[in-house]
Amino acid sequence: MIDGSFGEGGGQIVRIAIALSAVTDTPIKIEKIRVGRSQPGLKAQHVKAIETVARLSRAEYHGVGIGSREIIFAPNRITGGAMRVDIGTAGSIPLLIQSVIPLGLVASDRITLRLIGGTDVLWSPSIDYTMHVFFKALSEMGFDLRARVIARGYYPRGGGVVDLEILPSSIRPYRFEASECGVVSGISHASNLPIHVVKRQRVAASEILSSHGFECDIVEEPGSFESTGSGITLWCGHIGACSFGKRGLRAELVGSEAASVMVSELKSGAGVDRNLADQLIPYIGLAGGGSLTVRELSSHTETSIHVVEQLLNVNFVVDRRGDVIRISL
Repeated sequence: MIDGSFGEGGGQIVRIAIALSAVTDTPIKIEKIRVGRSQPGLKAQHVKAIETVARLSRAEYHGVGIGSREIIFAPNRITGGAMRVDIGTAGSIPLLIQSVIPLGLVASDRITLRLIGGTDVLWSPSIDYTMHVFFKALSEMGFDLRARVIARGYYPRGGGVVDLEILPSSIRPYRFEASECGVVSGISHASNLPIHVVKRQRVAASEILSSHGFECDIVEEPGSFESTGSGITLWCGHIGACSFGKRGLRAELVGSEAASVMVSELKSGAGVDRNLADQLIPYIGLAGGGSLTVRELSSHTETSIHVVEQLLNVNFVVDRRGDVIRISL
C-alpha cells in the first residue's frame, strides 16, 4: 500500500511507484492520491503516464481515471515496442519520460516512443534539462537513452513532439559527489515571438554567469511551432537550471532567474542540483548502491526516498557534509 498523500503529495509518488512496480513485477495499490491539492486525484497527465507504463508492461489496472484517488496496478512482462503517446494540451513530456525510463532495465527489446505534449512548462523540468542533465547522469549509471526534439510545446496549447528511444540497459552504482564544471552550456528558445526575445534571455543569463566568473556558451533557438512561449535552460555537468517565459514577464527576468539558480547550485559544491537529486533516488535504489551530494533536501527528494525505500526494501542514509547534504545507499 502506497500513501499518495505522503510528503509533497503530488504526481511524483504515482510516477515513481508505477515505474518501480513495473520493473520489479510487484502489484501495488496507491491511495489518497493528491488529496491535499486544489484538484485532488489523478490529472490527465498522470492517467496518461499510468496507461503508457501499463501498455509497455502488459499490466492490469483499476481505478485509473481523471480525479481518481485510489488505483491498483498489476504489471506483467515488459517486452519493449513502439508507441505514440499524446499527453494532451501541455501535459509534461519530461515528467512522462521519468515514468518509462526504468522499464529499459528489464525490457527485452528497445522502447521507442513519440511523445506529444509540453516540452517546456511550469512545475516540470524542461526537455533540454532532461536530455542534457538527467540523461547524462543516467548514462553514468549505464543507461542507453536517445531523444530528439521535433517541436517545442508551451502552456497552454502544447503540441510539442519528442522522439524517445530507450535501449535495454543495465545499471551500476555511481557516486555523484563532486561538482565538475567547465563551460556552462545553454539554449535560449522561443516560438512565435520576436527574435529579440531569445537574445535578451541569453544576454541576461550570460551577464550574471560571467559576473560570477563562469564561462558560458548559450545558443539562441528561435522557432515557429504550434504553441507560443519561451524559455532558457542552462547546464554544466550534473547541474542544471531552467526558467520559462509567461505573458507580462520580461525576457531579461527569464534569463536572469535561470542564471541565478545556476550560480547558487554551482557555488554550493554539490554533485547534483536539487531537482536532479529527487530524480536520481529511484535509480540509486535500483542499482543497490551509490550516493549524491546536494545543497538542500527538498520535499520532492524526501518523498522520493520514502517511496523507493518502501518498494525496494532499501534504506538511504542522509547526513550533512559541510555545506552540502550527502544521500547514500
